Amino acid sequence: MTKALMTRRSFLAATGALVATGPAGLVVPARAERVAPTPSMRGGANNYLPGAPIVERIGGGGFWMTGTVRRAGDGAPLSGQRIQIWAHTTEGNERDPWSHGATLTDANGEFRLEMPQIVPAFGQPHGHLAYDSGDFKTVFLRPVMASSADTSLSADFVLEPA
Repeated sequence: MTKALMTRRSFLAATGALVATGPAGLVVPARAERVAPTPSMRGGANNYLPGAPIVERIGGGGFWMTGTVRRAGDGAPLSGQRIQIWAHTTEGNERDPWSHGATLTDANGEFRLEMPQIVPAFGQPHGHLAYDSGDFKTVFLRPVMASSADTSLSADFVLEPA
């Protein structure tokens, strides 16, 4: 019969396993990662017009801009947040006031606004979005569409307090 010796290495391994699994042998749940804030994108603020009105739809519609707004750190959805949207579309240039509109996030932090079809400007079909309400730091986004034939574009915000 062989005698098992407890070495320092085996003691540390066994102790580490007990700490990781707990006395009942269950795995301890991992802590949630902190959700990093969204940085503003280069070119996102191009042709920004402060104070665009909250609208039901921009122009004749046919294209959907969607996304979510969450709080940095814990990732909680933020309701009632104002998101401004503008783009170069089949009905106007991104400098035109009628090409701008804003919407509010719902209880799940989601927003959705219908607008005219986005068309390429400077070779790329893209939209502009801004969070600029003041409770959190301003963020400008300029997401590029995969194809000018796409009929929707999604952009997500993770905001940090101002």
